[in-house]
Amino acid sequence: MAVSPDAQVHASAVIEDGAQIGAGCIVGPFCVVGSEVVLKDRVELKSHVVVTGNTEIGEETVVFSFAVIGEIPQDLKFNGEASRLVIGKRNRIREHVTMNPGTEGGGGVTKIGDDGLFMAGCHVAHDAQIGDRVILVNSVAVAGHCIIEEDVIVGGLSGIHQFVRIGRGAIIGAVCMVTNDVIPYGLVQGPRGKLDGLNLVGLKRRGVSRPDISALRAAFQSLAQGEGSFTERAKRLGDDADSDYVKEIASFILGDSDRSFLTPE
Repeated sequence: MAVSPDAQVHASAVIEDGAQIGAGCIVGPFCVVGSEVVLKDRVELKSHVVVTGNTEIGEETVVFSFAVIGEIPQDLKFNGEASRLVIGKRNRIREHVTMNPGTEGGGGVTKIGDDGLFMAGCHVAHDAQIGDRVILVNSVAVAGHCIIEEDVIVGGLSGIHQFVRIGRGAIIGAVCMVTNDVIPYGLVQGPRGKLDGLNLVGLKRRGVSRPDISALRAAFQSLAQGEGSFTERAKRLGDDADSDYVKEIASFILGDSDRSFLTPE
């Protein structure tokens, strides 16, 4: 066990031999920290947090009460193989959140980026890859092998099917079941999630220029109403686009995926 001299560890907390607790960390009452856990500098665990497995939590991340981080995957194929959970910096992981490490079949690592907000009751399953500045609202469930790129917001009580990719800057409405890939900057709504437009509010908040937003609008219309298959329309977009945002959408659609796409109606 390696506990920094200036870390604050409550007397009721259990720190197993081998755990590494960085400078300025705070481990609150009745927390349990496993033997393979690494808490980087200034991580705070509120009361009754469990962090176990081969789990690394980045600097200044705060984990709230009753979260369980790094427990074995909820996957019947998991057979105790070595796997990891890596969480980035400055995340806010709220009450009752669960995050699982990877599996042999998915690369062995679940990865969470920086500056995320994971609201109460969220679940991030094995082998998921979550980008920076992602917000999962209360009780969102992200299944195994999902990829959620940076700046995505997923509304409360929504579910993301295994192997789904959600592109950068997309927004998923509340109480959605997302079963197919979502293009970057897409807007998804409805109980069985449907691609219903672009996340224009998010684009404007991030200061995307008016010409780029206009180009994205035109690109969305081309995807919705152009000739040929969805993939053929995307290829034409990529070949003809001047906007980097439009090229990003085309590249995302033409990339490797185990799912089909939510397409504009």
